[in-house]
Amino acid sequence: MSPSVSVIIPTYNRADFLQEALDSVQAQTLAPLEVIVVDDGSTDGTLDALMASELPHLHILSQERRGPAAARNLALDAVRGDYVAFLDSDDLWLPEKLRVQADFMEANPEIRFCQTEELWIRRGVRVNPMKKHAKPSGWIFAACLPFCVVSPSAVMMERKFLLELGGFDPAFPVCEDYELWLRASLKSPFRTLDQALTVKRGGHEDQLSRAEWGMDRFRVQALEKLLSGSELDPEHRRQAEAELLRKLKILSKGFAKRYPDGHDPYEEKIKCLEISSR
Repeated sequence: MSPSVSVIIPTYNRADFLQEALDSVQAQTLAPLEVIVVDDGSTDGTLDALMASELPHLHILSQERRGPAAARNLALDAVRGDYVAFLDSDDLWLPEKLRVQADFMEANPEIRFCQTEELWIRRGVRVNPMKKHAKPSGWIFAACLPFCVVSPSAVMMERKFLLELGGFDPAFPVCEDYELWLRASLKSPFRTLDQALTVKRGGHEDQLSRAEWGMDRFRVQALEKLLSGSELDPEHRRQAEAELLRKLKILSKGFAKRYPDGHDPYEEKIKCLEISSR
């Protein structure tokens, strides 16, 4: 019996991309058990377009604008599949994506989340990722600290694992995936599969990564949240504190440039971390 996969697609004002995303889901060689699309308060006719879709097993949810974390969590409450695959509404999958990942997960139950490699498209042009964007495998907590090395559109997770983690934290308007991967990477080894089966499309003006300046502000919040808990062993705590200090220093320099006469909100945190690390 084939493993069952639930697909979750959060969307906001992406009517011009969404149908292509849905078409790539319909073309999967492993048909998903269900496709749950959450309209996060769109104003561009997205909901009307969804209502007209003929995609099998499509479930449409809607909410007032609350962000991708809350949208994914809303869908997570309804999923029934053994595994969950996320797809951002401006990205695409190649036809074997779900099949390859589900087969891998079934054969490797000790690994509770994995991702495929990606093809990167920027403004319609294929680009190659930089060396620093190489995707890791294994126990990846340290690799997750500098920036997000797991792509939501490329990932597949065991549903039970995702529920155990509590889903995404809706307090994060961006970097909600970074925050989740930090927690997940402490609980399970991870694998990046060799096949490039996810098409990551970027460069358009409405990307969330362009909506907020200083994305490290939210990564700092994620690290502070993690450090405030008790689940870190001494080595993981040391690694997280070192990365937090590095990010705070970067933000402090950026703040000084933006607000040369302002009071640096990061100075005291930097001092405290430097003292505690001695």
